[in-house]
Amino acid sequence: MLTDRLDRYIARNVLGAILVVQVVLLGLDLVITYINDLEDVEGNYGALQVLLYLLMRLPWRFYQYAPVGVLIGALIGLGSMASSNELTVMRAAGRSLARILWGVMKPIILVVVTLLLIAEFVSPRTEQFASAWRLEQMQGEGALLTQSGGWQREGDSVYRFGAIRADDTVLDLTRYVFDDRRLREAVQAARASWKDDRWVLEEVRITRFDDDRTEAESHARLEWETSLTPDQLNRLLRDVDSQAPSELWAYSRYLLSQGQQATQPLLYFWQKLLLPLTMASLVLVAASFVFGPLRTVAAGTRVFYGVIVGLSFKYLQDLLAPASTVFGFSPVWAVLAPTLLCVALGGYLLRRSG
Repeated sequence: MLTDRLDRYIARNVLGAILVVQVVLLGLDLVITYINDLEDVEGNYGALQVLLYLLMRLPWRFYQYAPVGVLIGALIGLGSMASSNELTVMRAAGRSLARILWGVMKPIILVVVTLLLIAEFVSPRTEQFASAWRLEQMQGEGALLTQSGGWQREGDSVYRFGAIRADDTVLDLTRYVFDDRRLREAVQAARASWKDDRWVLEEVRITRFDDDRTEAESHARLEWETSLTPDQLNRLLRDVDSQAPSELWAYSRYLLSQGQQATQPLLYFWQKLLLPLTMASLVLVAASFVFGPLRTVAAGTRVFYGVIVGLSFKYLQDLLAPASTVFGFSPVWAVLAPTLLCVALGGYLLRRSG
């Protein structure tokens, strides 16, 4: 019974500190971003609308700041108990270090579950809604959200998309058809509409390249034979880091089926899937600081070192992401390497502390 009470007390202190840190981080980010975005005021999109837009994006920001927030929050929560000698009393009463760590991990499980739900069901939708609402405020009622364009290969064809709107209309589409690395055909369409589960090209110009001549023809409408669906196109053209884990997995499977690299979507997929291990490793580092070399220093010093570790963790993951493409190793190791490094560092410091 006493053990359960101590677990709840530790969990309450750590979770409270994490929430306070998250609120502070989100508040600072909101103020800085708000001041910066005031330059985008246009039409009905005024200062109040800028604030509402940023508030709509809070779920995504909450997810982004969670690792640093958990690390610093665990440092502050455990550090406050260490400063008041509560951890010393627990250890003197026979409570093992492993048991204290388990008490710290319990609220982290709640945080991780919340973050996974936000990443899968909340932030992808709030990001799309916020972008559509912002565009409507700028351009007037009835404006359609337009995703920026890009390039995509499918079989022997290479596509260039100008943009795709929220009503599944592709703008400024160009298709290049190759035969043994030689350009054989170029198809240009002003737009492509999704109707009755198929694509219809409009205002089409086709240029065919033979060995000794070229042929050109025009069509008002033409059916577009492709395996690409509106959902797939949206995944191709949307920012990868804001997509849900299920969307990232489907996107990577499609790229691999086309013989292309899927490093970036797989990287973000593994980052989100391995979030529990990432959080646990950061909490282990925080605990090792409190019980190890930083147990006698001021709280501000602990927070400073926590920020340094959190930023180092993020920058190492950002560095390993392109390295996985250059050196050909799996993106999962770009996520696991910093995590395992944190586990090794935390375990070493805790072992030294006895």
